[in-house]
Amino acid sequence: MTGSYLPSAIPTPRQLEYQDWEFGVFLHFGIRTFYEGHKDWDGKPMSPTEFNPKELDCDQWVATAKKAGVKYMVLVAKHHDGFANWPSKYTDFSVASSPWQDGKGDVVKEFTSACRRHDMKSGLYYSPADWQAPVYNDEAEYDNYFINQISEILTGYGEIDQLWFDGCGSENHNYDWGRIITEIRRMQPNILIFNMGDPNYRWVGNESGIAPMPCWNTVESVPFSVMTDKVDTVKDSVPTWLPAECDCMMRNSNWFYQDYDVDTVKGVEELVGLYYYSVGRGANLLINIGPDRRGLLPEPDASRLIGLGAEIQRRFSSPFADFDMFTDSHNGWEYCTTEDKFLIDHVVAMEDLTNGEHVRKFNIFATVTHGGEILLYSGFNIGHKAICRFPQIAARKIRLEITESDGPVQMRDIKLYKTS
Repeated sequence: MTGSYLPSAIPTPRQLEYQDWEFGVFLHFGIRTFYEGHKDWDGKPMSPTEFNPKELDCDQWVATAKKAGVKYMVLVAKHHDGFANWPSKYTDFSVASSPWQDGKGDVVKEFTSACRRHDMKSGLYYSPADWQAPVYNDEAEYDNYFINQISEILTGYGEIDQLWFDGCGSENHNYDWGRIITEIRRMQPNILIFNMGDPNYRWVGNESGIAPMPCWNTVESVPFSVMTDKVDTVKDSVPTWLPAECDCMMRNSNWFYQDYDVDTVKGVEELVGLYYYSVGRGANLLINIGPDRRGLLPEPDASRLIGLGAEIQRRFSSPFADFDMFTDSHNGWEYCTTEDKFLIDHVVAMEDLTNGEHVRKFNIFATVTHGGEILLYSGFNIGHKAICRFPQIAARKIRLEITESDGPVQMRDIKLYKTS
């Protein structure tokens, strides 16, 4: 078998829906935004009196993402520092203790309301680890705190699409996940949980925005955090459908906004590369932008996000052939035209994953204008989406052949492009 391939599990309709979202934006915003140079776990004191985003405009966040073609957004509700972006009654370390809106503000409410106005899927990040909570080292008592706070954000803001659990800091902490997950599922039956407890989708294993090749959807363990090589088994090690998400920073090394690193905002070409390495390998891409101290997406970051969306649209909005123009061929499908030739540089294939993932290896061939058939591309999984890129070539026929599978293969789509 290739890589860590396992017999395919069957996805839920909600997981397939998530995979169709493909492209999301992460929003790290909180007390750290107002402390230049502070890092994870540095222990430096931070006061909620410094939190004052006087121009906060979540509609600007969501409208910018919408313009870039983003389908979902995940806001940090509470990071490792313990600061609550909503007026939690279980801590004084929250927006309620800040001068912003005279202590009556609620970033989570502003964000979720803006998402609904713009028809954007909304998710909330909640760090299980919390260096501020005085009861954190009392595991049983902290479970109560955890559930109390989670209950606030899962019952006060309507339906939430995703709950993002970060493993950082929890490497040596035990949570009563059975109890915690039972409460979460009771409050939000349709929610998608990331990576911990009882996950519906998983972390890809790095914070670089890059999925491995191949990237299978069925796994029996998930990576825990960037701070350890530890992995968590899932569902008693039974192979489970857990699609991967690739998170990364728009800037070089900071999740939260900082003044000093504006020159490290990634260029459009690098971002397009990350799109190929994530979405193009069947995973989702989650790009982080830290809203600034005004409460707005910084212009350089917003501009690059929009630029990425425009380039994705330019390359992939107008295929010259799609699946209904293909015919069955030996172990696959082919496209040909009565014209003398056509120019091509991309094939984008999607397996129908309703009954699981079955393609293990495939090849793409071109019949060239003055000769026979040549191999253009060889791959492993097709999964949700395989973006197959190669130098532009003139061809008379394109053929996709499944060379190895573990069950009946149903294709959802095949599209051909000339993007150059």
